[in-house]
Formats: sequence, structure tokens, C-alpha cells
Amino acid sequence: MAARNKARKRAFQILFESDQRDSAVRTVLADWLRLARTDDRQPPVNEYTMQLVEGYAEHAERIDELISTYSVGWTLDRMPVVDRCILRLGAYELIWEDETPDAVVIDEAVQLAKEFSTDDSPSFVNGLLGRFKELKPTLRRA
Repeated sequence: MAARNKARKRAFQILFESDQRDSAVRTVLADWLRLARTDDRQPPVNEYTMQLVEGYAEHAERIDELISTYSVGWTLDRMPVVDRCILRLGAYELIWEDETPDAVVIDEAVQLAKEFSTDDSPSFVNGLLGRFKELKPTLRRA
């Protein structure tokens, strides 16, 4: 598994745990970092994972606003937690991380949806992130 793929999966896990614990994502990231230093069973948190989580945290309000605006028929609260976290991570990386090609970001998000969510989730994630890709130049406002 490629390093960035692992980083995305860990970032997704951190966002998911944050959502489940109803805790700030930076708090959960700090917990993961602390555990990685003290527990050999805890997987390491690499730089790209931290960059994704911190980037999401910085833009969380805007990301949720975009997901709410463009997800047809789904409110953020009604969305499955897994899908919501995948979309949050994918939206951040797609809109604010220019190093990774858009197609790779979308494909990785779809793969996470295939692995962790429902049968309908990959097409939902693909469609919404595809829309964000089309609108990307207009979505970055703070």
C-alpha cells in the first residue's frame, strides 16, 4: 500500500473517531500521536496524515458548508458517518491540496467508501467530489 494511501486511511480514521467521540479532530490527532510514541501496537501517524487532518480542521466549517450545499437529498446529519468523514477528507484534499491530482483524490475517496461504507456510497462520494472538482476554482474562499 502506498504511503499516501495509508496516510489518507489514517486521516479518515482520525476524522471518524473525532465524529464518533464528538471531540475536536485536533484532540483526536494529538491522542493518536501520543499513543504512537508510547504503544508499539498503535500505527504511526506520518506527516501527510497530519497535513490532511490539520488542513481539514482549518477548513472544517467551509467543507461542511460545501457538502451541505451540494449533496442533493442528504443533510450532513442524515449522511452515514463514514460517508461524511470520507467526503470531508476528500473535499479538503481536492480543493486545498494541489500536489495530488484531482482524479487520484477522488479515486482514493471512492476506494475508502468501497472498503468502509455501503454499496451506494462509492457512487455518492464520486458524484459529490466530481462536482467539487468542476467547481474547484470557485470553492476555495475562506
